[in-house]
Amino acid sequence: MTIASFEGKRPRIGEGTYVHPSADVLGDVTIGKNCWIGPGARIRGDYGAILVGDCCSVEDNVVIHVRPGEQTTIGDWVTIGHGAVVHNVKMVHDYVVIGMGAVVSDWAVVGEWAVVGEGAVVRQGQEIPAEHIAVGVPARLLEKRVGEEYKSQWTHFKKVYVDLARRYPAGWKAVE
Repeated sequence: MTIASFEGKRPRIGEGTYVHPSADVLGDVTIGKNCWIGPGARIRGDYGAILVGDCCSVEDNVVIHVRPGEQTTIGDWVTIGHGAVVHNVKMVHDYVVIGMGAVVSDWAVVGEWAVVGEGAVVRQGQEIPAEHIAVGVPARLLEKRVGEEYKSQWTHFKKVYVDLARRYPAGWKAVE
């Protein structure tokens, strides 16, 4: 695990947040409380600032990076799936799910409870409205919207990772 300053900018990690030993958090990065930062994740605030809210799950091999002098903001209770790339995104609002292998590119905005499907590519400056589902390359909106059943199900899944962040410090041991 590398939690390192860069040119005097030091990461700030909230109480109850777990950063896996193979993850990197560098530079001007603020991560809220009770987050899960999974194996191989890279959160690089070497050029600009990255703000991650509370109770977020940044899963295995996710990359979050930002352009010089800019800021990426990720709200509370956001799930960023395995292998996703979030690059210089303007705003990812609360409760968003970014699917495995998805790419959300420069200056994009993803609205509250929106879903970016697995493997989707959200283009530069594209906006995904609240409660909409975006899929494909490039990402396009589906007619179907996020409903109450989905919200209930994903609220449960999101709590699983908050619990995992609590359990990992005592339960994770390297095997010799």
